[in-house]
Amino acid sequence: METGESPWSVSATLQALNGALRGEAGDGARGGPVWFKESSTRSLRSRDFLAPQAALRAMFTDGQVPSGIAESVVSLKSPGVPPIKSCQKSTFGLTVQLERPAVFEQILNAIPTYTKPPQAASGHSILLNCVSLHGRKDLNSLSLSHLRTILVTDHLASMLQAQGVDVHLVPALPDEEIHQFLRQLRVEWPLVLETPPNLEDVLAMKEALHQCPHATFAPTDQEEVVCKLHLKKVLEEKHLEGYDPNLDVFLVTEEKLCHVAELQRVALQCMVVSPGRSYSVVHVVSHEEAFQQQKVDLLWRLVAPQALPGPQKHLICGPVKTIHSSSPLSVPHYFQLRHSQMHEASVLKYGDLSQDDTWTEIVNVLTAAAIRFEILSMSHQSQVLLDMEEASISTKGTKSGAFVMYNCARLATLFETYKRAKEQGLYPAFPPPSELNYISLKEEGEWLLLFNGILPFQEILNRVIQLPIADGRLMITASTEAVCKFLIQLSMDFSSYYNRVHILGMLEGPRYCTWLLLSLLTPSVKGTCYFSCFIRRQMSCWCCTQDW
Repeated sequence: METGESPWSVSATLQALNGALRGEAGDGARGGPVWFKESSTRSLRSRDFLAPQAALRAMFTDGQVPSGIAESVVSLKSPGVPPIKSCQKSTFGLTVQLERPAVFEQILNAIPTYTKPPQAASGHSILLNCVSLHGRKDLNSLSLSHLRTILVTDHLASMLQAQGVDVHLVPALPDEEIHQFLRQLRVEWPLVLETPPNLEDVLAMKEALHQCPHATFAPTDQEEVVCKLHLKKVLEEKHLEGYDPNLDVFLVTEEKLCHVAELQRVALQCMVVSPGRSYSVVHVVSHEEAFQQQKVDLLWRLVAPQALPGPQKHLICGPVKTIHSSSPLSVPHYFQLRHSQMHEASVLKYGDLSQDDTWTEIVNVLTAAAIRFEILSMSHQSQVLLDMEEASISTKGTKSGAFVMYNCARLATLFETYKRAKEQGLYPAFPPPSELNYISLKEEGEWLLLFNGILPFQEILNRVIQLPIADGRLMITASTEAVCKFLIQLSMDFSSYYNRVHILGMLEGPRYCTWLLLSLLTPSVKGTCYFSCFIRRQMSCWCCTQDW
């Protein structure tokens, strides 16, 4: 890639293709974008991008695609757009295929441009407040919906930190049992407060409430209620938008004041450590607790406005439901059930595991991966439906965390085998990328790895970390499911290729290109995704002995 030239991207290509069609349609163009990127093996055998027939009919006033559109698309030159080999009309619509050898060559010769994790703008910090962890006394007090908000918060924190964002997690956990359980799920959460909530802060907040004209201190029947706060008047007075119109009376308790006190403590610490840095607060909350959290948001605005580091945003997680369960499922029971199912599935595939000490850790890793993928592979706004039947957990299903982990282990084993063989002189020195023959890359699996793996890599990560903080809306969303879907697709593409091609046995000629592709893509994916913490050396060594 020439210096100063824009890296190729899926979004730039789609924008240019849609622009070309709109240019042909003129002022009479109707509808929105019509092109999309293909990803399935079957479709990519003949095309890389498609504009469906129905969408084309809707765009053009007479329902007919202009005869010169194919030539216009092929000659398209735009920043971020790879060279186009062909544009053809078919029964499916307009199809585009890229100049694949040129794409291979350019991308693999400029691989850091495509696989380096995008870095967020410096100078901004985010306080991620996992609402479900506030006030939890023990593990049994956590529901499955609470577990979802914890995993979503941890996922966001990991991805943001990997891209250089300064992240602070709230609250710190006072309960050792919950902390140890989360560690089984590979969640590293602050264990205890460096100092307990300052009673002086809570007293100061109570004093602020006494000065607030919207608070009343009449006795109530409920214990620990400090006062009644009339939020509807607060919203009207401060002209705040986006809050639930049904917000009215809020019974302020000691627990809610402690919630605000911890937020305030962390916010003030951040301001002292990094003065001048901008901060935002994102409350990650279950749908059951979303209404109450808006009240806590407003309480903080009233009692400690000087400690508000910046805008407060709310990211709401949908409900978690179960099927094929005879009774309501607690979080510990859910983990134990999935662990038992994963162990039984592994025994069916590999036999008795009791004599192998490494299997304890392996099954723990696979269980954590299965649970995380099961919950995180859905959009955080959507409902998660957990199937408790044993058939829903498998070591072979292509949609599961276990499937992804097995393929990570395959890759680790592949590279370890290559490293040992190279040390023994069984493979010659690896040629530089500029000397490889990219025209010989004709195996469909190789294009899948590049087109579905490397080309969209940075855009997928950007989709996760680009939280709409500057947006004026109170409620925000994040593409928390994007990484899971990417890893599943990548694992499917790699598994299919691995099962057809004996890579190390054919490490010559075109296979050097494939080895370069794998060797450059894999560390980037593993290094960026928090799932890399699942990959243990003993798991890779164990995979060497298995019949894949």
